[in-house]
Amino acid sequence: MNFEGIYHLGTEPMLSIVNKDTIEIRIQTGKDIKEVFIYENDPFINGILGGKESWKGRKKPVTIKKELKHHFIWIIFLKPEFKRCKYYFELRDEKETYFYTEEGIVTKEDMENSLKSQNYFIMPWINENDVNLPPAWVKSCIWYQIFPDRFKRVGEGNSKFKPWKCESPTSRDLYGGNLRGIIEKLPYLHDLGITGLYLTPIFKSKSNHKYDTDDYYEIDPDFGTSEDLKELVASAHEKGIKIMLDGVFNHTGTEFFMWKDLMEKGEESAYKDCYFINEYPITLGKSTKDGRYYSFAFSDRMPKINTNNKIVQKYFLDLVTYLIDEYNIDGLRLDVGNEVSHDFLKKLRRATKGKNQDFYLLGEIWHNSISWLRGDEYDSVMNYPFSAGIKDFFLLDNQMDNFKFKLTEVFNMYRSETNKVIFNLLDSHDTERLVTTLGNENKFMGALALLYTLPGSPCIYYGTEIAMEGHHDPDCRRCLPWEEIEKGKYFEITEKIKKLIQLRKDYNLGDNLDFSFNNSLEGVLQIYFEDANITLIINRYGKELKIKNKDILFENKLENGILKEMGTVIIKGELLC
Repeated sequence: MNFEGIYHLGTEPMLSIVNKDTIEIRIQTGKDIKEVFIYENDPFINGILGGKESWKGRKKPVTIKKELKHHFIWIIFLKPEFKRCKYYFELRDEKETYFYTEEGIVTKEDMENSLKSQNYFIMPWINENDVNLPPAWVKSCIWYQIFPDRFKRVGEGNSKFKPWKCESPTSRDLYGGNLRGIIEKLPYLHDLGITGLYLTPIFKSKSNHKYDTDDYYEIDPDFGTSEDLKELVASAHEKGIKIMLDGVFNHTGTEFFMWKDLMEKGEESAYKDCYFINEYPITLGKSTKDGRYYSFAFSDRMPKINTNNKIVQKYFLDLVTYLIDEYNIDGLRLDVGNEVSHDFLKKLRRATKGKNQDFYLLGEIWHNSISWLRGDEYDSVMNYPFSAGIKDFFLLDNQMDNFKFKLTEVFNMYRSETNKVIFNLLDSHDTERLVTTLGNENKFMGALALLYTLPGSPCIYYGTEIAMEGHHDPDCRRCLPWEEIEKGKYFEITEKIKKLIQLRKDYNLGDNLDFSFNNSLEGVLQIYFEDANITLIINRYGKELKIKNKDILFENKLENGILKEMGTVIIKGELLC
């Protein structure tokens, strides 16, 4: 037996609370393991700990098995009768049987030795107040990210704005998109099927992106007024659309009052400890790689603020409470969410959930984020590993099995309830646009089909509905070509995306974690969604594939029943060919 492949730890995500009655347990093994059983029972079923009677567990098979490249993940859901659970595992390969406890690998003889102490795994108690579940509405939310300066302009605006056209912008260009433009296009977004808007920062700043915030309480005049934001939120809510704002709490702009006071007074400033200053006097004008103070990505115009500091914490907690009370927003995405202090995030969660239990906290983190997703900080993070896996599938050769392993890995990072609300995206204001990365619209449609069928909370970047192109920042931040959209130039591709969105809603795919792969046909990806009884098929690099199923729910590049190379279909039931 491959002992090195066996691993379990009695913490998330391998042991997690699903709800007030249910726990989820996972164990990783090598691929030599053929069967896994769990022995589970209440810790006190045979008397108190240390009593004369020995504890006995009830044996149950662990039947859910997910495949990684070198391992299996085995999963079981249990409902402890008394909200407590003690457990251990039995593992079998073709020849041997061993047991796995907190001590590690244990032989049958040791398990049967009445003189030997046994250390089992324990779930001590399901405390209902500790069951910090993400907001249920996020499971079915269809997100749309807006970069306000480039979405839609209403009114003439300022002379500093460039003429509105879909061109490659520079990092300093201003085009005058505003909140009234978003309000005007709410019917367009509602018709597309959108139920959640994520706006990049809208508060006062000199830049077009506003990630160098100077005043967190003032809507940037280029975008509008406080009344415009109130109207946007109220109008969106009338159409069943949630609003999530962007919180830039890792760094500030250089006109923010704390930084200005620090620049003026130096070490005498009351805000000295609100930033990370290593050298006085403070000087701007060049990269901070010399270490004179810490900043975001060495940008001297984005000094890093200290979210461990009590003054800073109070300022941002008061701010978020104000935004909820004043504007009735539904969520907050935290920029550079992995650099903000855990202490602050725990306080932020308590503050927001105290105002609205269904408030959504999203962190911008690009890597495995389990440290932030234990139920007391973020509800979710931006799922960039998901995005990378899908792009690799379309761009790299020999990805059929690797893609299956990658998705299994991605959905094994976190507990199941988190996976139902994980923020899945394929591009954003920080990346190259999807169709530019993939190189053609057929791969693009296949990627979107995956986005809208797999578990999680899907988000598209403004312009994705028309397959808008764009290389990395700033080119990925072009203006939407409204004149061409309204003339119907992009009707066909937009209708296909609308169909994918509606299919997701009709089949309740947001929290459907029961999906499996069938790679029996060379070069053909098949993902079967058991609860919905539908199959997604992508003819990645196989030969032309005859589709005999008559119930076609979605198709791209299907001609006379033949799925062409790089074509995508979603069918009712399983594939007939």
